[in-house]
Amino acid sequence: MLGRRLSDAEDSVRIDLSPMIDCVFILLIFFIVTTVFVEESGFEVNKPDGQNTGGPSDVQITIIEVRDDNTVYFRGRDIGIDGVQSVVKQSIAQNPDSPILIQGGEKARHDVFARVYGEVRLTGAPKISFK
Repeated sequence: MLGRRLSDAEDSVRIDLSPMIDCVFILLIFFIVTTVFVEESGFEVNKPDGQNTGGPSDVQITIIEVRDDNTVYFRGRDIGIDGVQSVVKQSIAQNPDSPILIQGGEKARHDVFARVYGEVRLTGAPKISFK
């Protein structure tokens, strides 16, 4: 009887995980094959690249602010949406490579921001960015 117990102890219970691994790989392949990538339509936005050369720059950036109360400011004075084109045209006349940056307030209405962006685009400014 003692010998029989030793032989039972030598027989160990093993769980075969091969079918489970096969099932996981089949599911993985299924999900990869059936995944659909949707390309959303929209328009290209010229964003600042965020690279700083570290030195002083000769290019002066024209910053137009759309504040939280939906007023449009340039250099601390209220120019309104109607004054955007004249400000940008003057800036381009002084420096043709001058980038235009439109800053929108967090609570500014999107339609006001879009109208300011449209006015800047009408001037033919070569570099328009917004933040």
